[in-house]
Amino acid sequence: MAEETAAGAGATENAQTFRIQKIYVKDVSFETPRSTEIFTEQAQWAPEVKVQLNTENKNIKDDLYECTLMITVTVELEGKPAYLAEVQQAGLFTISGFGESEMAHLLGSYTPSVLFPFVREVVCDMAVKGGFPQMLLDPINFDALYSQHLNSKQQNAPAPETQQ
Repeated sequence: MAEETAAGAGATENAQTFRIQKIYVKDVSFETPRSTEIFTEQAQWAPEVKVQLNTENKNIKDDLYECTLMITVTVELEGKPAYLAEVQQAGLFTISGFGESEMAHLLGSYTPSVLFPFVREVVCDMAVKGGFPQMLLDPINFDALYSQHLNSKQQNAPAPETQQ
């Protein structure tokens, strides 16, 4: 809709565009290796939660990008696995008119931020449907993670050779 309005107003070809085309679950897995034991024990529910995440971006064609946020939530109770939830939440985005660094930031930080509320809901729903209390994932600062990634990349880059 924003594109139609901008195009109707005589916008230039280089106008910046960011549109969400589709949000979808690409892959999902939920495992409860000890559910019978957990549900029959009288232990207090005080789990240890570990969250791992990663992102992947792929140019599908022209200005269409698929961005995937992959999250693995491992929940342990008294040092033993309670459940494992893995979700790949993806989206198709039309992105155009941005410079290289802006594009990298959009794909590395902004699109995961768009996808995170959806992946949070899927993880919570799986935990509840698996018979466990709600799993409410804490917010994630994808801007900070992206900055850390850039800093790490710069530190690991080979030093430029100097000519004498």
